[in-house]
Amino acid sequence: MPLQVSDYSWQQTRTAVFISVPLRGVSVRDADVFCTENYLKVNCPPFLFEVFLYAPIDDESSKAKIGNDTIVFTLHKKEAAMWETLSLSGVDKEMMQRIREKSILQAQESAKEAMEAKAGARREDQKYTLNVMMKIEEEERKRIEDMKENERIKATKELEAWKERQRKAEEHKIIQREEKLYQQEKQIEEERKKLKHKGLTRNSVSRNLVTKGRNSENIFFEKLKEDSIPAPRSVGNIKINFTPRVFPTALRESQVAEEEEWLHKQAEARRAMNTDIPELCDLKEEEKNPEWLKDKGNKLFATENYLAAINAYNLAIRLNNKIPLLYLNRAACHLKLKNLHKAIEDSSKALELLTPPVADNANARMKAHVRRGTAFCQLELYVEGLQDYEAALKIDPSNKIVQNDAEKIRNIIQGTELKS
Repeated sequence: MPLQVSDYSWQQTRTAVFISVPLRGVSVRDADVFCTENYLKVNCPPFLFEVFLYAPIDDESSKAKIGNDTIVFTLHKKEAAMWETLSLSGVDKEMMQRIREKSILQAQESAKEAMEAKAGARREDQKYTLNVMMKIEEEERKRIEDMKENERIKATKELEAWKERQRKAEEHKIIQREEKLYQQEKQIEEERKKLKHKGLTRNSVSRNLVTKGRNSENIFFEKLKEDSIPAPRSVGNIKINFTPRVFPTALRESQVAEEEEWLHKQAEARRAMNTDIPELCDLKEEEKNPEWLKDKGNKLFATENYLAAINAYNLAIRLNNKIPLLYLNRAACHLKLKNLHKAIEDSSKALELLTPPVADNANARMKAHVRRGTAFCQLELYVEGLQDYEAALKIDPSNKIVQNDAEKIRNIIQGTELKS
């Protein structure tokens, strides 16, 4: 049988009523407060306090504060007036039961309406966010296409100008070559006329001697050239030894099999390339490398250009969708832009790829849990967010920042100020 609390005190103004209920050992965890516009009840075993209010109150704006073995209620009146008493007089048991049942129905209807309103507002926010993102992506796509078209036109003009310069330069070379040949022919003709008056025999003997000397000299140089050629190298073998991988865990806690599976998955991810993308034909060779695109996205993120960073990560994922860090980094961009559902999807995909759980991917798994938990909390899904933060603490128990954030989420869930 609960103990009815009767040693309470109350005060009022024309707009509010203040009730102080002493309850020994009361705490937020143990106290169960129920309030409607005509009924107020506090259940804190073994104590029970209830009052059937004299006039209706605004239960949405009323508040209760718990502390120092006391609950203090601040009840705002619906109509500004002074009450004769705090509770109704002449209320029998049957009437009390009817008021209790009516209050429970009102509370259920209010909770249902609040949930529907919250769900509707959330759907509207998601719809608005989706429309804004689609518009931004369309504008970005159009801007990129216009930029490509302008670059193509510019490159075409430069190519035409280069071809024209090459053609003119070739014509100029041909003219110079023809002039040079003409001058040489003219000089040869003049020399022939001079030699015609000299003796042919003496010239023939001189030519034979000169030719013989040149031939002897050529043979000598060829012999020297043959003597200077080195002999072929001898055949031999070169042995190469690779350093064995040393795992950080002790032998009794060895995760060699999981580590090897993780390394095998990473090697396969680096080889998994999708080159059948139409946009690749306009890119340079380094821009077709997912690692280069990831570094580019990281630099853009550091300069707070989150949309451009997302575009870099998107192209890298289209090239290779097996790299978990691409999803993890894109989730961080979505968090900055308040694309919370996309941040949850990318964090979940990163966790799916970060298997099996080994020491080499522990830091990435911890970040994925924290980013997904942050997105849940910003969507007011605090229970799901706390689960992710606790999973992150299991990976890195000494992380003070994650510990503090998890404690804040627990305080929000438990509540330090109850709204009636």
